[in-house]
Amino acid sequence: MATIKDVAKRAGVSIGIVSKAFNNYPDVSEKTKQRILEIAKEMNYTPNVVAKNLSSKKQLTIGIITSGLLNMDGKDNFNLFNMYKGAYSAVEDKQYELAYFFTDSIKQKEKSYAQFCRERNIGGAILQGISVDDPYFKELVDTNIPCVLIDITTNDEKGLIGNVSTDNFEASREVANYLLESQHRNIAVIAGKVEAVVNAERLAGVIAAFKDHGLELQEEDVLHANFSEEDAYTMAKQYLETKKPTAFLCFSDLMAFGVMKAVKEAGLRIPEDISITGFDGLIITEYTQPLLTTVRQDFFEIGKQSALLLQQMMEKKSTNQRVFVPHQLIKRESVKPLS
Repeated sequence: MATIKDVAKRAGVSIGIVSKAFNNYPDVSEKTKQRILEIAKEMNYTPNVVAKNLSSKKQLTIGIITSGLLNMDGKDNFNLFNMYKGAYSAVEDKQYELAYFFTDSIKQKEKSYAQFCRERNIGGAILQGISVDDPYFKELVDTNIPCVLIDITTNDEKGLIGNVSTDNFEASREVANYLLESQHRNIAVIAGKVEAVVNAERLAGVIAAFKDHGLELQEEDVLHANFSEEDAYTMAKQYLETKKPTAFLCFSDLMAFGVMKAVKEAGLRIPEDISITGFDGLIITEYTQPLLTTVRQDFFEIGKQSALLLQQMMEKKSTNQRVFVPHQLIKRESVKPLS
């Protein structure tokens, strides 16, 4: 069986040049790259899928890159799994291969997303869990690698960056209107990370709902709990020491769980004393006491639409760079209408 050393020897180049040719590095001339690929093909060096990608000058591997997996709470893993399933459903009968990759903040500091994709012969990437303050975010936007970002919005004139998400503005506006129409006026908002795009969109939706009712959301009633169950518990507990809202509006189910714990420890009842809403639609919300009112996101469809949009972009057929996936407000027992 031929090795990379054999290919390099016949091509008269170093092993490093062969590796760069296979990983589509820009510092290898097109003429040298094609000669190496032809030799490798003759020697049956590459697996069939990679050989097809390279010889056709078309990279057919779609990579789903998830950042911060180890920091995720186990309660929301099922939604992530559904997103992966949705992406797979969009490529299972197509020419594309789907590969899953995981990274973290330490690796991101050592290697850019663009380099990560080139080394793995990824023709297009779906990025989940990426943050706009990531040091390599701007570099990614400036590359020629088509990418779809989940839950991040960014402008791109080259048509190589797509965005797929729930309409976070409308979803949070809807749940806020539900509380306000239930006559709640003293509402505390448990928001997420200040720098997160979804956080800003959901907060804007809540503010819009307040304005719809001729009200103004007070800054001291917005607590940024970083999408953390523990932080939400701590902040809600401290908040309840000096204030008693009629409702907590939470930007994630995980944070709602933390708030529910704090409310019960304060000797208050849900929803008799305080109503609570979440966001995401985790399965566990169907088993909480009481059952949690929440916004259900369709994570399977988010994954599917991300993969479909990326394929269109890779084939230069995309005319729409932003896709909103429908959501559903699930009204349950954790909200009490006030008279």
